[in-house]
Amino acid sequence: MPGLLRICTAGSVDDGKSTLIGRLLYDSRSVYEDQVHSVQKASRNRTAGPIDFSLFTDGLKAEREQGITIDVAYRYFATARRKFILADTPGHEQYTRNMATGASTADLAILLVDARNGVRVQSRRHAHIARLLGIKDYVLAVNKMDLVEFDRTVFEDVVEEFDRILPDANLHAIPLSALHGDNVITRSERTPWFEGASLLEFLETVEVERTALSRPFRLPVQLVMRPDQDFRGYAGQIVSGSVAPGDLVTVWPSGRASRVKRIVTWDGDLSIAHAGMSVTLTLEDEIDISRGDLIAIGDIEVGQRFKAEVVWMDERPLDPGRVYLMKHTTRTVTAEVDHGLVLNQIGSVTISTTRPIVFDRYAENRGTGSFILIDRSTNFTAGAGMITDPIRERSPIVTKPSAAERLARIARGAPTEAEAIAGVKKALEDLLS
Repeated sequence: MPGLLRICTAGSVDDGKSTLIGRLLYDSRSVYEDQVHSVQKASRNRTAGPIDFSLFTDGLKAEREQGITIDVAYRYFATARRKFILADTPGHEQYTRNMATGASTADLAILLVDARNGVRVQSRRHAHIARLLGIKDYVLAVNKMDLVEFDRTVFEDVVEEFDRILPDANLHAIPLSALHGDNVITRSERTPWFEGASLLEFLETVEVERTALSRPFRLPVQLVMRPDQDFRGYAGQIVSGSVAPGDLVTVWPSGRASRVKRIVTWDGDLSIAHAGMSVTLTLEDEIDISRGDLIAIGDIEVGQRFKAEVVWMDERPLDPGRVYLMKHTTRTVTAEVDHGLVLNQIGSVTISTTRPIVFDRYAENRGTGSFILIDRSTNFTAGAGMITDPIRERSPIVTKPSAAERLARIARGAPTEAEAIAGVKKALEDLLS
């Protein structure tokens, strides 16, 4: 039986994402009777028919008043063949950051296109974000086919255009009408020329690549466990791969190697642990390990400069002159970005950190290739990033920074103003002595 499938919807505003998901939940009998009565009551005097299916996911008052999706709506449902977690994401450009959040954990994306309007700018933007976030499997749902008389040519034109937008993706295209249920649960008689599976049939049977399980072992250390003087363990959640007692692992950034002695859990020791599990490892050798270090198998990058794609989420624009906090796995460091971005903009940037971080490219490992940027003054999550490439210095020769540069770095790297003043004062005394 196929495992849990995480899905997100994407596409332009008014293409019918919420209606499609509502219809899918309703026809698959994944909504409770009281929810149906509530939606039937709220659907009165609307133009969507006896039931406005979008109301099953548009739960905010503002969403129902405006008929749009603003926040990410998560829905959990199951059929006899599979379990699903579905994220209904907004289509408006001003809520692009919310769409990126919903897509960040998805295995598959449902890209909706209104058959009357074809592929629009926001459709392209959402497809780009989903691909950027590492999603490889897509359903291209060409919706509102009833409004174009189920014209096969219209459908094929949209499919052809999306083949150019996502040339290397696994794309399953479906002509459907979310409002009337055509090709949502079962194949529709109104599309005799369509030979593929319906939406639910495809979702129940599709096999997606479980990248976290197939990648090398990575465990960011969250806590060092010392319940007594005889036990030292390193606790955290495995973000990729698997590990077993006896495996040779390397602790980064120190580069020290050792073998796994035990895999400890609340329910007892394990013979193997894999991605998604929270465990405590003990090692055969005494190594200085602390929160923020990474226990890994295989090659990995260690550095302070790298290129990344960043989705900016703060109404206050990214300022290259400011220092941000960067949270990467369990390590938090201060960081600078080389150029600015504005709200909902996605851009390629270069990031420099004050301390080395241990990472993989996002395309190779989501868990160690992603990070967030935090505004130090507000503690607001200002941006989300995906590491694309490390930046390796061409020469090992490092130019000694000037006195002014050293003082500036000390001030920027200090967590508080008081520590910045104390650090600069001590540095000045050292320079003048």
